[in-house]
Amino acid sequence: MTERNIRVEPIDRLAVEDQEVEIVERKGIGHPDSICDGIAEAVSQALARTYLDRVGQVLHYNTDETQLVAGSAAPAFGGGEVIEPIYLLIVGRATKHYVDESGEEYHIPAETVALKAAREYLGEHFPELEFGTDIVVDVKLGEGSGDLQTVFGEDGAAVPMANDTSFGVGHAPKSETEQIVLEAERRLNGEYHDENPAIGQDVKIMGKREGDHIDITVAAAIVDRYVEGMDDYIDEVESIRDYVTEVAHEHTDREVEVHVNTADDYEEGAIYLTTTGTSAEQGDDGSVGRGNRANGLITPNRSMSMEATSGKNPVNHIGKIYNLLSTDIAESVVAEVDGIRDLRIRLLSQIGRPIDQPHVADAHVVTEEGVDLADIEADVTAIIDRQLADVTDITRRVIDGELTTF
Repeated sequence: MTERNIRVEPIDRLAVEDQEVEIVERKGIGHPDSICDGIAEAVSQALARTYLDRVGQVLHYNTDETQLVAGSAAPAFGGGEVIEPIYLLIVGRATKHYVDESGEEYHIPAETVALKAAREYLGEHFPELEFGTDIVVDVKLGEGSGDLQTVFGEDGAAVPMANDTSFGVGHAPKSETEQIVLEAERRLNGEYHDENPAIGQDVKIMGKREGDHIDITVAAAIVDRYVEGMDDYIDEVESIRDYVTEVAHEHTDREVEVHVNTADDYEEGAIYLTTTGTSAEQGDDGSVGRGNRANGLITPNRSMSMEATSGKNPVNHIGKIYNLLSTDIAESVVAEVDGIRDLRIRLLSQIGRPIDQPHVADAHVVTEEGVDLADIEADVTAIIDRQLADVTDITRRVIDGELTTF
């Protein structure tokens, strides 16, 4: 049986839910940073599936340096136009030539795979963006590093070796403010958009809680061809405000106030009107890893890893695996062990060490009143150990698209 270095101890702070001030942010799927995250991850999944289909294993690659250069547009009620297209560059490394143990050669069209994945992702999520016209996508994938390929371990190894000395961090349960911010953006870009196409995909939400008062600030791009004038635009803003307020009250009994597009000046005609539904058409650049963490949120009240999760290789890249796994562990522990008010899981790797054996795995716990940490420590440790033993399942779930990275 593998002995893992697992530690459980109390955390030296109040639970986030009990702190006086809490700040939470989410950049929606149409934010320029999130566009880069989404395409980088779509390309990552496509490359992984291609390698599995052709050679039976995932080869070395990373696409986590994808960049977006904003275009320009002239939005107008009833429909404007894109003046200069958005430019997106998929940057990274990929194995394009592979020789197996029998000497059989494989040539993998990595850049073609990447371009197709980007086109499909944009087509699925951005109905107002015309590929090749409103947005131009370029691909520059260098060859994978031969040195790094060796840390995957021998062919057929059950558990790969960590590619880096790095860490991941996860938390549970989500606070009410976190739930509101995450759920509101996802539903605005889901069921709400299905009924209200005037809302673009670039929805950024900031939550602030002071005591028992929650303020939610929404920046929502409105698509010009669905609004004929200022009255229509104002109606859309009010509709978004009402919808987010309803979502918020599903998660809290606290007082909630929702603000939408607070920079608008109706008298001056300065409003958040777009042609494509994203601020990427109006000078807002983007980059992988500058937005949401692996749990979908930006949470300054909690410790976070600065690693970009999207686009990294899901086999042995700790910046991806440990951030997703620590979040998964935290959620499992809270679901299975009673009496936990707040939990932080940190996983630290050491390069070349099996990924199921972190350098340290530690749990910091805030217990509910009347619950002694000693009474639940063994259960917490057992769940961490179980999840680490099944670490390679994270790889499968990422490739299959079951886990979101931003």
